[in-house]
Amino acid sequence: MKMALLRVGIDLGCGQMQGPLFLDGSFEYVPIPDSDYKIDSRTYGSLTGRHGRPLVEYFPLRSQARMKDMPVHVDPEFTTFTYGDPSKLKSGLQRLGKGDMLVFYCGLEGWGFVSGPALYLMGYFEVQAAGRATDFGPNELLNLFGENFHVRHPAVYQKERDSLVLVKGSSNSRLLKKAELISVIGTDCAGKPLKVMSPDKQRIFGKFGGKNSLQRSPPRLVDPAYVEQAAEFVRSLE
Repeated sequence: MKMALLRVGIDLGCGQMQGPLFLDGSFEYVPIPDSDYKIDSRTYGSLTGRHGRPLVEYFPLRSQARMKDMPVHVDPEFTTFTYGDPSKLKSGLQRLGKGDMLVFYCGLEGWGFVSGPALYLMGYFEVQAAGRATDFGPNELLNLFGENFHVRHPAVYQKERDSLVLVKGSSNSRLLKKAELISVIGTDCAGKPLKVMSPDKQRIFGKFGGKNSLQRSPPRLVDPAYVEQAAEFVRSLE
């Protein structure tokens, strides 16, 4: 069994805000903007989150008018459990197989109470299938990945097809109800602050070969010696 951790969702670098974390530990998954294609019919103004608010209301007031009609890049999506990415940094995800786990984390910040920006586990896929888009026949592609952003838009798919990696989660996959804190503030080799895996989570997930930074980055593969206990932990979350 293999496990990879992947950062997703809006943040200061891609959307200019953190997702909202609520006092009871629940949260809102806010996807990144569809700033490359501006093709999706879903917008921050039209999408309503699990807490009943349009997603645009979580943006700073100064940004809400600008972001209201911004199309949204909903990926991963937790309706049919798909994830896709054409970038070289994510190409290793094609090596995930049935029964492996893809665990997602995101940046969140307190909404209506003080809790500074940090990184939290927010959901996971129990992998049903993974590979390059070209590994799947046309019917299989639509049946498995038809709701994925990169497949549902023909113009996007035609442009990205040869490099697009897709992951499908089984029905055992979940968007968590409550976020699980995984980061603390560490420093890089130059002494600049950055978010790293907290010591208590290192005991569960390992140290990723010493690459302990959780800034937006390539997927982090969990050492095989930690995978079983990490999977048990992730499945135990609310």
